[in-house]
Amino acid sequence: MFTGIITDIGEIVSFTPVAQGQLHRLRIACNYDQATIADGASIASNGVCLTVVASGVAGGKTWYDVDAAAETLALTTAKHWKLGTKLNLERALKIGDELGGHIVAGHADGIATIVSREDLPDMARFVLSTTRELARFIAIKGSITLDGVSLTVNTVDDVTFSVLIIPHTLDVTTIGGWKAGTEVNIEVDLMARYAARLTEMK
Repeated sequence: MFTGIITDIGEIVSFTPVAQGQLHRLRIACNYDQATIADGASIASNGVCLTVVASGVAGGKTWYDVDAAAETLALTTAKHWKLGTKLNLERALKIGDELGGHIVAGHADGIATIVSREDLPDMARFVLSTTRELARFIAIKGSITLDGVSLTVNTVDDVTFSVLIIPHTLDVTTIGGWKAGTEVNIEVDLMARYAARLTEMK
C-alpha cells in the first residue's frame, strides 16, 4: 500500500526486453539509500507498483531493477517509458508512517489524458479525460491518484475532471512537465470503488 506522497523522482537508465518481449527489465536510478532497498520490496513508479529484483550503486547513484509484465505495458503509460523517462517514486507504506495522502494500492486502473493546462500564479490547473467506466468513480472533492500523486478532484463534467496543483507538488513531482496530450496513469479512490460495488449489489 502507498499514500500518493512522492518521495523521489527516478530515471530509467536501462530498458531491456526479456522472455520474448513479454517482460521488460527496467533499471531505475534514484536517491534512496541502497541499503534500505531489499529484493522483493515494492516501489510505486508513476503509480504502478513494481517489485525490486536487484539493486546496487553506480556512479554515486543508487539503482534498482524491476520487471514490467506485458499487462503492465499494455494497460499503463509504461508502454511509453524509455531511456531517460522520469518517474514519480514512492516506497511502500510502513506501519506507523504518516498517511499524508490517501490509501493507494499502486494498481493503476487505466490512463487519463491531459485535455488542457492553465498556468496560474505559482499553480497550474489541469483538465483531464478518462473512460466512462473510470469516470463514474470520480467525484468533486474526492481523491484521485495521477502518476502516483495523491490529488483532490476540483470539478467533474461527464468523463472530464480537473485538478489544481500547488507549487510544492509542481516542484517535487513530474507534474510540472505535463501538457495537453500527455497520458498519465490513473488510480481511482478505493473507497469510491467499494461504495459503487455495494450499490450494485443491492
